[in-house]
Amino acid sequence: MSIVLHAPPTPSAPGLLLRPWRVGDAEALLAAYRDPVLRSWTRQPVDTPADAQAFLRRSRQGWAANRRFSFAVLEPTPDGEQLVAHVLVKEVAPGRPAAEVGYWTAAPARGRGVAPRAVDAVSDWAFARFAATGLTRLELLHQVDNAASCRVAEKSGYVFQDVLPARPPFPRDGHRHVRHLA
Repeated sequence: MSIVLHAPPTPSAPGLLLRPWRVGDAEALLAAYRDPVLRSWTRQPVDTPADAQAFLRRSRQGWAANRRFSFAVLEPTPDGEQLVAHVLVKEVAPGRPAAEVGYWTAAPARGRGVAPRAVDAVSDWAFARFAATGLTRLELLHQVDNAASCRVAEKSGYVFQDVLPARPPFPRDGHRHVRHLA
């Protein structure tokens, strides 16, 4: 896939490169999932090389089905690039006005504005790509006790809409934040 997005640098952080996941990303994916904080917020941990390959296979299948679009978020380093986050748009379907945005941030990148810039870039891309097929609203969902995700949503232009009741597999109530096509 040749889709590459960019989030501009800030005075204190380099620009970001967002691209579909590649087979060669397995090791970086495993390293990111060793973080206990990330693991506490995700439903499908990546513990083994087989888990990483399954994650990457689902990513490719989502792109191929034109319904789920996963991006690896990379930051430049002196040696190349470092995985700093993951952002996806899911539940995209022609004629469906809403889709969902999800993300996680790798431990070394937290608190540096990576997630809001990446979510913003992918949100802009989703509206540009799918507005003609009916997409008018993106939703970002998170558990009520995830204050960092509330901040990411707000910084990315997502407005708090409502509280969603807990339901499996989510053990706590959740927040729904919404961003509309401008």
